[in-house]
Amino acid sequence: MKKPQPLIPLFKKFIRESETGKRLKKNGERITKGSVNNYRFALNNLLKFSEETNFELRICDTSRLTKREYTSEKNYWKKFYKKFTEYLYKNGCYDNYVGANVKHIRTFFNYLKNDKDIQIGDFQRLFYVRKEEVEIFVLSPEQLKFLIHNKEFEDELSYTLKRIKDIFVFGCTTGLRYSDIFLLTNKNFEKQENVWYLKIKSQKTKTYSLIRLPNYAIEIYKKYKTRNAKEKVFRHITLFNFNKNLKKLGEKANFTKSVSVSRERRGKTKKIHANKNRFCDKMSSHMMRRTAITTLLILGMPEHLVRKISGHSSASKSFNRYVHYAQSYVDKEIEKVHSKLEDYF
Repeated sequence: MKKPQPLIPLFKKFIRESETGKRLKKNGERITKGSVNNYRFALNNLLKFSEETNFELRICDTSRLTKREYTSEKNYWKKFYKKFTEYLYKNGCYDNYVGANVKHIRTFFNYLKNDKDIQIGDFQRLFYVRKEEVEIFVLSPEQLKFLIHNKEFEDELSYTLKRIKDIFVFGCTTGLRYSDIFLLTNKNFEKQENVWYLKIKSQKTKTYSLIRLPNYAIEIYKKYKTRNAKEKVFRHITLFNFNKNLKKLGEKANFTKSVSVSRERRGKTKKIHANKNRFCDKMSSHMMRRTAITTLLILGMPEHLVRKISGHSSASKSFNRYVHYAQSYVDKEIEKVHSKLEDYF
């Protein structure tokens, strides 16, 4: 006989145990703050969905259900998946966002089954996680050199935008993630025989990297270097403010060329009008790491060395996206040369 219980309190408990360390990753490490925040976003979407569609969110112990009741429970979760994803799509969401929400709900199901020994069946296997390949936006080598070397442009910036520019340039050079940059202390910088290196352990992959720094990156470090070795070199900026000011920086730098953007809903591509998308409006913290990786590839560094710097494993699928992007950039530059050779005067 079915004995349903509310889903939301269990989901809140799932978040609480993920945040406090009671629930851990398979390797024994704590769940990251970013993942916990993503669980909260999923919960918020579930609450809105249930309230606006009057869909009851509950679970049932399937261990004592009759065959007919089990089939009914399976149909309930099929219906949930269909209506919940439709709700997100109707609210303007794309495949990556919808897929991420579904993935978090599947993780919650596994938590109930494996951590709480609640027999809820394997209905989460019915939930298809869609993914889409979103265009990679990176600075060209010319744009990066402009931000590094144009002193006249820098002199026109406010203190806040100068600071944003310095951190952004440092990230575009080292390939560090936003979260890793703001954890740097003086101990991460080391001088060996007049050559400066950055020693870093990625918070995400736990891999170590030793990166040789160019003169302009060294100057940025010295500009923000702290007296206390334990203090962070770059004073923290919220991600929202960082991205907001980065877009302003791009606009002032005249990185305003229209770009073509396409997104996917249910696997179908939807073009977003180019005249509504400026390059500067696509600038974000993610662009730092993407720019660093693609710049190294474009300028000829072997893939295995770029992987070592970026912390990508040899089996990383995401790294191949940078390779493909870099190749398309090289192809366009070669095409420009070829077009000039084809004309005879």
